[in-house]
Amino acid sequence: MSNTQARPVESERIPLKARNVSFSWKDTPLHWVPGDPFAAHTMNVLHLLLPAGERWFVHVYKQVLPFIRDDRLREDVIGFIGQEAMHSQAHDEVLPHLKELGLDPTPYTAQIDWFFEKLLGDRTPPLLNAWVVPPSPGRARTWWLMERVALIAAIEHYTAFLGDWILNAGELDRRKADPTMLDLMRWHGAEEVEHRSVAFDLFMHVDGSYRRRVRTWATAFTALVFLWQRGVRFFMENDPTLIDGKASFKDFYVCGRRGTLPATGDMLKSIPRYLSRAYHPSHEGSTAQAVAYLASSPAALAAEKAGKGAV
Repeated sequence: MSNTQARPVESERIPLKARNVSFSWKDTPLHWVPGDPFAAHTMNVLHLLLPAGERWFVHVYKQVLPFIRDDRLREDVIGFIGQEAMHSQAHDEVLPHLKELGLDPTPYTAQIDWFFEKLLGDRTPPLLNAWVVPPSPGRARTWWLMERVALIAAIEHYTAFLGDWILNAGELDRRKADPTMLDLMRWHGAEEVEHRSVAFDLFMHVDGSYRRRVRTWATAFTALVFLWQRGVRFFMENDPTLIDGKASFKDFYVCGRRGTLPATGDMLKSIPRYLSRAYHPSHEGSTAQAVAYLASSPAALAAEKAGKGAV
């Protein structure tokens, strides 16, 4: 494992803007990947996780702005905040449609709200271990802020991975996935690829501890797997059109082989890349591909035409 930090690829960095998109869900079915309810519900979990999660991103980043000493990075973080706020809103607007289709997401979203607002919210951690948490309230609050910045960097590694995957998931087109939902997923995925370096650059700027990077990656990865599998099981068990709906990691593996979900092997290979001391997100994905999709996205084009393309 290299001990040398990889240099950012400058050509992959572009100014960030939030696109004020909107979607109409009236014609979108619950199983928007035809014949594959498991794949559809695995991606539907995003609508449950992201509104609270991305509001939390925005909240944490507004707190860390005073710690930023680089004007260029500050500009990137402000652009990131705008994009994440729009992502939260767009996915939140899908939830009433799910309810209309007979699947009330409220029991699960209440748990997610608690996770981000309470467990990961603003608090002074218990000063039980002075080796980890500095033994003073002010320093402890800063420690907790930096811990959350590192958690976001780890999570963003996976959102960028998923963004790159959805932009290249040709099998969803071949299966005639619902075009509106696919546009939401790809618009969001393209912006995740656009801003994939911001969270990591911010973490390296305000802290950069390799030990913290590893520790928070383990926390983030475990939490994401736990919450995601709970979400998929919630959808499958409460889907009114399925009899004895179940979910398993085998289903995920099989869908990955088909191309309707990310391949398990590709996800596992992304772990050592993030943990490498030579890691930098600009070496993953393609900004050019993301920008090209955003230039053709029906929702992004409609927002631009309406004069609300950037907020």
